[in-house]
Amino acid sequence: MDEDPEAQLAAVSKALASLSSSQLEVLAGIVEGLGAELQVYADPASDFANAAFAQTFGDLLLIHHTLSRESFSKDKFEHGLETVLRRVGVPATLAAKGNPGHDITVGDERWSLKTQADRGIKPDRIHISKFMELGRGQWVTEADLAGLRDRMFAHMQGYDRIFTLRTLSAARAAVHDPFHHYELVEIPKALLLRAAGAVCVMRQDSRQTPKPGSCTVTENGEVLFELYFDGGTERKLQVKHLAKSACYVHATWRFPRADPPA
Repeated sequence: MDEDPEAQLAAVSKALASLSSSQLEVLAGIVEGLGAELQVYADPASDFANAAFAQTFGDLLLIHHTLSRESFSKDKFEHGLETVLRRVGVPATLAAKGNPGHDITVGDERWSLKTQADRGIKPDRIHISKFMELGRGQWVTEADLAGLRDRMFAHMQGYDRIFTLRTLSAARAAVHDPFHHYELVEIPKALLLRAAGAVCVMRQDSRQTPKPGSCTVTENGEVLFELYFDGGTERKLQVKHLAKSACYVHATWRFPRADPPA
């Protein structure tokens, strides 16, 4: 972050001479995209998302959307987060591809990363469509659902913190919202562990095999979140209706939506 701007500009100018006309055209679009008005918020209490982090990650989002209309994918989130953290001086290393636990190690911590960009996204409720695969095994009774929940707790021992990058503007794409909206939210592990005291209920009227089920965690009569055991062929665990108010927003980004080059 402390490179000499004049030296950087000179190096870039020298490199431009070797680019083809088509490459220069793409680069011009990226440069134009980087000039968009980027509104950034980083919570001062965050232990890593300072102003430099938020600005640098926002620049990646800007570059991405000069080339694509699609939301930032999980793969881009993982690699982008590693790049940005290293750029601002925080040690970060991606886990091996396919690792069943954490996605990235940051300092001495293991982080699990998620994304949400569905059209039904809600500002105040988080949905993780695939928290983990449940695979094979006994899945017949409600007692079995409790066993699947215990497998979730065992899975969570493989990481220390959980984050989700949410594309809030995905819900507004159909109504032509002129802005992209992203937020980086941390989901406390302690919050999800409260499911240990919830009652598991199987959807007996379902025609799926195995039948889906759920356990809902409430506080003062309000739903905090629901674990949904998605039966049928997928056999995965979803986290639904998770109250964002019980989580922590580290940073947000807002910038104009523009069509990528044809």
